Amino acid sequence: RALAVPMGDAAYDIATVDRDRIIATASGRIEDVLRDIAGLAQFRRSDARSANATSQGATLRGLGGNASSRALLVLDGVPQSDPFGGWITWPAYAPDRLGSVRVTRGGGSGAYGSGALAGTIEMDSIAAADAPAGLQASLAYGSRHALDATALAATQLGGGFGFLSASFGRGDGFIPIIASQRGSVDRPAPYRQASLAARGVAPLSALTELQASLMGFMDRRERGTAYSENGGDGADASLRLVHRGHWGVQALGYVQLRKFTSNAVSINATRSLATPSVAQYNVPSTGLGARLEVRPPVASQIELRLGADWRRTTGETNELYSYVNGLPTRLREAGGQSDTAGLFAEASAKWGDVTLTGGARADHWWIRDGRLIESLIGGVFTRNDRPANRQDWAPTARAGLAWETGPVTLRTAAYLGWRLPTLNELFRPFRLGADATAANPNLKPERMRGAEIGLDVQPMPQLRLRATAFTNQLRDAIGNVTLATGPGIFPGVGQVTGAYRQRLNLDAVESKGLELDARYKAGIWSLSASYAFTDARVRATGAARALQGLRPAQTPRHMASATLGWRTVSLTTRYISAQFEDDANSRRLRDAVTMDALASLPLSPRLSLFVRGENLANARVETALSATGIVERATPRTLWFGLRLN
Repeated sequence: RALAVPMGDAAYDIATVDRDRIIATASGRIEDVLRDIAGLAQFRRSDARSANATSQGATLRGLGGNASSRALLVLDGVPQSDPFGGWITWPAYAPDRLGSVRVTRGGGSGAYGSGALAGTIEMDSIAAADAPAGLQASLAYGSRHALDATALAATQLGGGFGFLSASFGRGDGFIPIIASQRGSVDRPAPYRQASLAARGVAPLSALTELQASLMGFMDRRERGTAYSENGGDGADASLRLVHRGHWGVQALGYVQLRKFTSNAVSINATRSLATPSVAQYNVPSTGLGARLEVRPPVASQIELRLGADWRRTTGETNELYSYVNGLPTRLREAGGQSDTAGLFAEASAKWGDVTLTGGARADHWWIRDGRLIESLIGGVFTRNDRPANRQDWAPTARAGLAWETGPVTLRTAAYLGWRLPTLNELFRPFRLGADATAANPNLKPERMRGAEIGLDVQPMPQLRLRATAFTNQLRDAIGNVTLATGPGIFPGVGQVTGAYRQRLNLDAVESKGLELDARYKAGIWSLSASYAFTDARVRATGAARALQGLRPAQTPRHMASATLGWRTVSLTTRYISAQFEDDANSRRLRDAVTMDALASLPLSPRLSLFVRGENLANARVETALSATGIVERATPRTLWFGLRLN
């Protein structure tokens, strides 16, 4: 790990998933692990085996979104969102390599930089205590000829620790379109994904260590028709120096390399013919960054955190579009560069039963070299937009208080946060079926302010209860706003037969709600439960005034999850209420209840047989609804049988 958990975290709403749960989900995927935290959602309900990667941004507290994450995901301190689009490539993270996940609901995480509007998701790699030296591996065979294999080799390196992790998954996939609407073009959506990670922790002295990490991944998916492949490749590297002496210090540097591809198709009314419509054949992007935090000695009950960070993202999309007779007639290049650089300070103090914390950030941001270039194949330019460079400051702050009296802790917090638009949001128009969305290079950064009050109760060591009420206001929220309905020709996208949209800054998204969490463990029994109620509404005027009072797209009112465990058997039930596919609230996705189960039988001290089941009742979990009423679903019933070596 890095430095110790900050003293001031006692004032915030934080949920933790331990390693036992991380490696014991029915799907064996990190997205499934995070669904234990009610209120944490991706833009769509499907996971990374069948979803388009661009629909997998993470958010919390009903703040809606699009492809871009409004929650900040970090792995060992390194931001993980795609440098170009802000989405998350979930197959890159094999659960076996993770020691814990901490989710801070609520924005303004000063120490990790911008982007923590809805909250922060901190994933930490395993340490020596999590994985004794030796080999851990699993091999599973599942429905639709699926294969899932993982391996983790850990070892002591002198006084240090290191591991090598590998994962591979493939499957023939299921047909995303529901049975009653399928045509001859519809077919199963196969996937093939792999990741490889290496990490070493070397002590430089009794109090100082150097942590080095490498990660690479491959992701190949299809969306269930010809010409609908998507996915990509990536590699990350980071170095972190941690000193745990009288002065606490951590210094981090990292690089992210990504290459993404995605193809879209046009399907006729009878679903008998699929033709290519867009081919993003090369979307390269790079993320560079550094972070320094210092905790100088002040007093035994006072903690001071000082630091600075910087991140640069560059990327572009290269695509073929406007197909005629199966061949592209136009080219598009869109992209640019953004930088953020910030300073932060946070102080926390503990007086008896009271913990008080407060901090502030000052960030400067730049958007440079933006471009949207379109041309006919053959070299005749039809568009050459090069918006002016922009820069500005973004100050934020947060503060909190916790009062602990016996088994009860009262806490309250308030915070400000912000997020810079992604290069994808600023410069790239796109199509989805009959709908088209225009880019907007003049988007302003999103700004969030919020407050919460919470109660933690631990009446016995085995039981912990937590409740939090919150109110958030996301100003200048970036949304895909419906402006007209085709058929017609519209600026920035051309001919449209469905909905014409543009990325715009809404006045605000206001979200209020309640979060409840419970954890109980006694002997061979365990129970964990989480529930989130969210009332989110759009505040809009001007071009977006038709959205006033509506719910943000893909934002359910209720989310709940509960897992009951007995020895090596567990049963998980999840509920997600109805939500709207679109910003106009005209396309409704119905609610769903799913049940997962896992059971393990030891065959020897080191080898066990396991059975896993996803969506055992084969519930229809709707993930998308097109303008013509075509419904997509998430993973149907999936059974796994496998062996695990410990």
